Amino acid sequence: MIFESSNVAAFKDFGDKYHFVKEQMISFFIGLCIMFVTSFIHYKRYYYLSLVLLIVTIILLIAVFIPGISIKAYGARRWLGFAFFNFQPAELAKLSLIIYLSAWFSNKEKGRLIPFLLLISLIVGLVILEPDLGTAVIMVTISIVVYFLSGAPIWQFLFIIPTIILSLIGLAVSSPYRLRRLTTFFDPNADPLGASYHIRQILISLGSGGLFGIGLGASKQKYQYLPEATTDSIFAIIGEEFGFLGAIILIIMFLIFFYRIVRIAKRAPDRQSYLLASGIFVLFAVQLLINLSAIVALLPLTGVPLPFISYGGSNLIISFTAIGILLNISKYVIDKK
Repeated sequence: MIFESSNVAAFKDFGDKYHFVKEQMISFFIGLCIMFVTSFIHYKRYYYLSLVLLIVTIILLIAVFIPGISIKAYGARRWLGFAFFNFQPAELAKLSLIIYLSAWFSNKEKGRLIPFLLLISLIVGLVILEPDLGTAVIMVTISIVVYFLSGAPIWQFLFIIPTIILSLIGLAVSSPYRLRRLTTFFDPNADPLGASYHIRQILISLGSGGLFGIGLGASKQKYQYLPEATTDSIFAIIGEEFGFLGAIILIIMFLIFFYRIVRIAKRAPDRQSYLLASGIFVLFAVQLLINLSAIVALLPLTGVPLPFISYGGSNLIISFTAIGILLNISKYVIDKK
């Protein structure tokens, strides 16, 4: 699907219709290798590695603001450029946060609300400054779920949720770019060639697919009508070419995938592995929920990729790494009837 959605743009921009596919294949094989390695690393080792990993992640998040080593694109600084590979530290931050919180909360302790909020504010704040509000929302959701699965009292939940909602609203209206997306969400017919162009092209793409789709390779939106066709909007191309039926089959595959993760989490041998597996479940589930909701205009467009499907090396590598951790936990699951 990356080839289907990118071949026109790739040939126009790089003279090679396989450009994006080649890059994604490199990330795919790197991810497979890391998944293989992490599947053999005992999950308990992350208890001791969690702090080091978190510190490295924070350093990388700060590094994206340093000219010369960071890459600025679309008005944002989210990537670090290496010799043959560009990496997005915010993707690593999502997994690092899961690993650190699962290690931290594996032991019960009192008075951890303030340290928890300070930590989340630091990491999420760095991501928002890039700016990357979509990833920030995912990280906040992961953090809250892991925190309350660890046994936090309900009154803290009632305090944190309204605070986060008000903060997100404030961030949305404080940025002209985000405010345009928000107003477009409430009125998709406003500015059809400007702010609402993206979502209108997405809906045209989905609507063109009908029940069975117009056929593999027959997409018209990939001829650079649909922005971000290989990343955020790739599900629209899937819906156009394979129709409602193809989209439902893909969603069912994701649901089976989520069921397997929940099964591992429920049968996890201890508190750390339970929180680790639960956090990884939220990592994938929230990305899927936000991406699909934005595609069908239930949420404003946020730039969140579709796991394992969208183009993006950093996201794919981190996703495979998370799967490797789950595979290791699955070796020690307890049979529960």
